[in-house]
Amino acid sequence: MAALKYAGLEDTDSEEELPPGWEERTTKDGWVYYANHLEEKTQWEHPKSGKRKRVAGDLPYGWEQETDENGQVYFVDHINKRTTYLDPRLAFTVEDNPVKPTTRQKYDGNSTAMEILQGRDLSGKVVIITGANSGIGFETAKSLALHGACVILACRSLARGEDAVQRILGEWHKAKVEAMTLDLASLQSVQHFAEAFKSKNLPLHILICNAAVFGAPWSLTEDGLESTFQVNHLGHFYLVQLLEDVLRQSSPARVVVVSSESHRFTEIKDSSGKLDFSLLSPPKKEYWAMLAYNRSKLCNILFSNELNRRLSPHGVTSNSVHPGNMIYSSIHRNWWVYTLLFTLARPFTKSM
Repeated sequence: MAALKYAGLEDTDSEEELPPGWEERTTKDGWVYYANHLEEKTQWEHPKSGKRKRVAGDLPYGWEQETDENGQVYFVDHINKRTTYLDPRLAFTVEDNPVKPTTRQKYDGNSTAMEILQGRDLSGKVVIITGANSGIGFETAKSLALHGACVILACRSLARGEDAVQRILGEWHKAKVEAMTLDLASLQSVQHFAEAFKSKNLPLHILICNAAVFGAPWSLTEDGLESTFQVNHLGHFYLVQLLEDVLRQSSPARVVVVSSESHRFTEIKDSSGKLDFSLLSPPKKEYWAMLAYNRSKLCNILFSNELNRRLSPHGVTSNSVHPGNMIYSSIHRNWWVYTLLFTLARPFTKSM
């Protein structure tokens, strides 16, 4: 299993022995957790046995528990005049056997991609992610690649895509990652990308429509359409249509469309309740960047729902997802006001 090999879990024989780069620690209230210094993350479950533990009993005579300036628990041995971050009670742990939580209980707003993918082997799975050279797309590509998936980073700039590939390979040299050119502002580029992918004769198990622009000034694409609408929605719509046959042949497969909670704050119907196409690609005098973004995100959801209705009988599911409010990525780069708002919100929002 590629992901386990990356984590070094096959290097030890004993179920209780920690793999290289891992450290056992305790919280103030005696729960044991495990720090992975290679990936710079922590988890409650033992990386090999998957068990949860807590320390039993009081500290030995002469020992005292303290907290350093970073909030890290350490222990003072007053008898031998020494300090250590290793809890002396770790030799006497007891196993905790909580009721296995449901998926809804297990994951929350603080869960990371690596936590959700823990223990999953994606070897043999092929994934395409649009806009994968930065932001949410890059973190998604990295997380899937580190768990064995073959990931294609579909990026407008091939140079930035190649740079992202090197960053992932720097974390795990065996990662299967490749950059390909895809400019969603050009329907011809979308077509060329689909043809280039099909020429590889690969299956397609996951297609993540992630790329987006936000707060962009009004402009028309080479296809004569307002750029926010085309990049955020229509380009992805066309891409899915071109790759639908590969998705069906690769079933079970899925499409994930990254939308936004912002879809709630707009409408694409006229006063009579009919779809108003002029709202989707408005002229410059009727353009407002935030509304254009909201409308494109509403289109994402409507498209994803209908796609799931049509393709799920053929083994291809589709879901739209809200990634979180004002996550600090490069999406706010088009206007300094947005950058300021995202900066102010950064301490209260989820990290990349």
